[in-house]
Order: sequence, then C-alpha cells, then structure tokens
Amino acid sequence: MLTLLAALVGIVSFVCWLVIVIDAFKDSILKGLLCLLCGLYYLWYAFFDFEHDNKWLIVLVSIFGGGLASWLYTIR
Repeated sequence: MLTLLAALVGIVSFVCWLVIVIDAFKDSILKGLLCLLCGLYYLWYAFFDFEHDNKWLIVLVSIFGGGLASWLYTIR
C-alpha cells in the first residue's frame, strides 16, 4: 500500500516539476535547458521567475513531493 502511495506522490511531483520546466522553455530555451540540467537554477526559476495562479502549490509539491515519495519507499 505504501508503495502505491509513494508512486502516486512521485508521479504528482514529477508532473509539477514538468509544469515548471515547460514554463521555463516557453520563456527561453536557455532557461529551459538550465532548469533541466541545473538544480540550483531550477530552484531560482521556480521561486522567482515562475508565474502561475497556483505557483506555491506547484513549487512546494515539486520540491517536497519527491522527498516524500522516496521516504515512503524506504519505510515500506
């Protein structure tokens, strides 16, 4: 059961990450590549350049969702 929950949280986190990266590519190809390849620039872009109606929900789920999913995988 925990494995299924961890997979679900991981997929939701990946989708939120993908929304931010796609937005970066729409802004500029260079920003998109930097978001894709550099985690620190991804955080910078997510916190300061990313504009969306649900910005903070998407950013927090993309960042903490992966950690929660990996934690759920380890405690199973």
